[in-house]
Formats: sequence, structure tokens, C-alpha cells
Amino acid sequence: MHGRLMSSFARIAALCALSLTVAQGAHAQHVPDMVTTDVLRVCGDPGNMPFSERKEDGFENKIAAIIADELKVKVRYYWLTQGPGFVRNTLGTGLCDLIMGQAFGSDLVQTTNPYYRSAYTLVTRSGEFDGIEALDDPRLKGKSIGVIAGTPPVNRMGEVGLVSSMKAYAPYQLDPSRNYQTVGAEIVGALAAKEIDAAVLWGPAAGWLAKQSGTAMRVVPLLREPQRPPMAYRIAMGVRIGENDWKRSLNTILRKRKADIDAVLRAFDVPLLDDEENKLAEPGER
Repeated sequence: MHGRLMSSFARIAALCALSLTVAQGAHAQHVPDMVTTDVLRVCGDPGNMPFSERKEDGFENKIAAIIADELKVKVRYYWLTQGPGFVRNTLGTGLCDLIMGQAFGSDLVQTTNPYYRSAYTLVTRSGEFDGIEALDDPRLKGKSIGVIAGTPPVNRMGEVGLVSSMKAYAPYQLDPSRNYQTVGAEIVGALAAKEIDAAVLWGPAAGWLAKQSGTAMRVVPLLREPQRPPMAYRIAMGVRIGENDWKRSLNTILRKRKADIDAVLRAFDVPLLDDEENKLAEPGER
């Protein structure tokens, strides 16, 4: 998500590595939690704004702080750049106990209850393409549209004939001399510089990046697309498979601190969707 898609081989390898963490309890009905109780150990990316960064300025950092506050402990991060092997080398090795921002139902981890639902968005410069709310709008035909390669919108763009002019950016691969922290930021920078006409990005990144760009932009959640490929996702937290007590503790905190978490998400311009319908949720409705 959010540019975090892995190859099939990497996903299988990560899942196999995770299985090693519970191998000793494979024949038991309950696998003891392997969680440090005196500190909240979070697996995080040190340069993935608006989600997280080493200075702990991202919205996932702030949500982790809410979880820690409820647990009455401090947060300690284990930093690793997002990409193939992230789960295997963080949760899988036991160096940390919690991954923020996992797609609900991920097969690499056990997920908590979702704490928000959002969607991919169409990002354009204000005053251009106003009124477009779907990828099949004929006004997008032949336009240069930036997108992260391998993400769900690419398939949909193929279905509606946008591939020929699409500009796909490789995930996880940026030049060492790059001016941007993430691929998403690079795409929004290209849009601001008029190197591309529009962008299709994961909403939780798009809203904040558009505001930071210095160029007036319009961010429209893609709520009218078919269900396949999915454009909306429920986002949860990831724990090791078998750590059921830890998952239940987190679920309790997510329910109790929902209003605080929602406030953080809205402060970062995350498009929040209704739990069931493809419509934006009003404050307090989710």
C-alpha cells in the first residue's frame, strides 16, 4: 500500500520467515505473545512522510504515540526503509512488535481491527480537469498521468485506455541524488512542475503531499471505480501471527482512542471513507 506492494516471491519468503517465529508453538493451541511490555517497539520507515520519519513527525508516528500513551509506556522505533523484506526483517526477527499502516487482512501479518478506510485519488493542479471524479473520464485520454508502478490503479488505467500516456514510477527506487524523500513526493513534484498532467496516488499520501507542494492542487478520491481492482482499503496495524492477546489489547485501544486517531488523520488531510459505503465520512460518522 501506499507503494508498499511486494513481488510474489518476496511475499512468500516473508511469510515463511514469519512462520519461524511461531514454529515452537505450532502444536500448541496458544502461542505466547513475544511482546516487550515496558516499551512500545514500533517497526518504522525513517523517511516515508506523511506516514513516518525519524523525527516522528508522520501521522503514523503520532498514532503510535497515542497507543503508547494508552499503554503508559514510551515508543521505541526500529527503523528500516519500506520495501521487499520489510516484514521479514522487522516483525519476523522479533526486533519490534508492531507495524503501523497495514492493509486489513494482509497475509504477511496478523492485523488488528481497521482504524481507517481510505482510497486512491486523482491529483490535478487546481483549475485543470475540475469536475473529473473517475478514471474513465474522456478528458484524461492522452494525458500524462503519474502513478507508482505495480499499484492497483495501473490495472484500472489499462482498462480505460490510459496506459499509452501513463508515466509509471518504480517503487522503492529513487536516484541517490534525488530531491524527494519518496516516489509519491517525486510524482507530486513533477505535477507541480507541469512535467505531468495529473497523478493517481494513495489518498493518505496524496492529501499531505499536495498541500506541501507549494502549488494549488485538487485531490479527488476515486469513489466511482468498479470494485475490482479495489481502489479503497481498510488500514490496520500488523502484529506477528499467533499473538492474539497483543492484537486484542490493540483493538481495545483503537476503540477507546478512535476520536484522537481520527483527529490525527484529518490533520494530515487523509481522505476518510465511510466504513461500508464509498463515500467520504463526516467527522464522527465512521
